[in-house]
Amino acid sequence: MAVIATLVVGADGSTSKDGTSAGVSSAADRQSFLARRREADCILIGGNTARVEPYHRTPVPVVVISKSLINPLADNRLAHCWNLSPEQALDRAIATFGTRIHIEAGSAILAELIEAGRVDQLELSITDVVGGENKIDLVALLSHFTIESERSQDETRLISASKKS
Repeated sequence: MAVIATLVVGADGSTSKDGTSAGVSSAADRQSFLARRREADCILIGGNTARVEPYHRTPVPVVVISKSLINPLADNRLAHCWNLSPEQALDRAIATFGTRIHIEAGSAILAELIEAGRVDQLELSITDVVGGENKIDLVALLSHFTIESERSQDETRLISASKKS
C-alpha cells in the first residue's frame, strides 16, 4: 500500500498564492506531480481544493471530501463526493479503488492524515515563491518523515520522504 501526499509550497511555506496552488508551483513541480499522478488508483482532495483547483479532468477517480451536498466536480465523470472524515474517506477510497492513493488536499486534511499516521510517503516541492497564503511549518511537516531523496531542478527543491517507523 502507498498513500502518497503531494504538496507544493513556496520558500516561506505558502501553500497558495492568489487563491490557488498554481501561484506557488513551478514547471519542475508540475512535471513531477503529473508523472506521479498517473500512477495513482485514486486522488483524494477536499471540497475547497475541488472548488479552486483544476480537477475537472483527472486521469483516475477523484474523491472530494465535502460536507456540501453539491458535487463541485459534477462535470468530471470520475469524481465522487463523500461526506466523510479524512480517515474514513481514505479507507473507503482504498477499498473502492485500490491501495495507491494520492492525497492532494489542503493543509488541514493533510495534517489530519499525517497526525493519524496514514501517509506513507510525502512528495514535497519547494519553489522560490514568497508572499502567498495558507502557510505551513515545513520543519514540523518534515518531522514526521525521513527524507529519502532531495534534488533541485529549475530552482525547485524536490523532496521525497517516507513515514518514520
